[in-house]
Amino acid sequence: MAEIPLVSVIDDSHSLRREVATVIRSAGFAVEVFASAEEFVRSNQMPSTACLVINAQQRGMSGLQLQSHLASAGRHIPIIFITAAADQKARTQASELGAVNILDKPSGEKALLKEICLVLKSGDREGRTTPHPPER
Repeated sequence: MAEIPLVSVIDDSHSLRREVATVIRSAGFAVEVFASAEEFVRSNQMPSTACLVINAQQRGMSGLQLQSHLASAGRHIPIIFITAAADQKARTQASELGAVNILDKPSGEKALLKEICLVLKSGDREGRTTPHPPER
């Protein structure tokens, strides 16, 4: 039986973490939530994380700073940013460092799940077709 992919969610808003985690679990994925990027870095979940969903702007280490930290450490985890106010410079930086996408809040459950499924289906954004959550 195939292992269920782990999606780690990082957001400083408790209610948003809970909401996003519920949506991801409902699609059949495993989820871990973190209140900060620092908490994620200190955790033992980094090696098993198949995809990150991160709030781009948050207290402490921002999502963009975490992305840069992971890249400099040689960790290549697909990242989907969610943000209420990403300017074009932040979007460009995230894209240049390999972000899968930057979704505006509220992006909706379907948009987020579509991106997660695309990432977990093939590991990259090129040549992907219809997303499918893991079989239960």
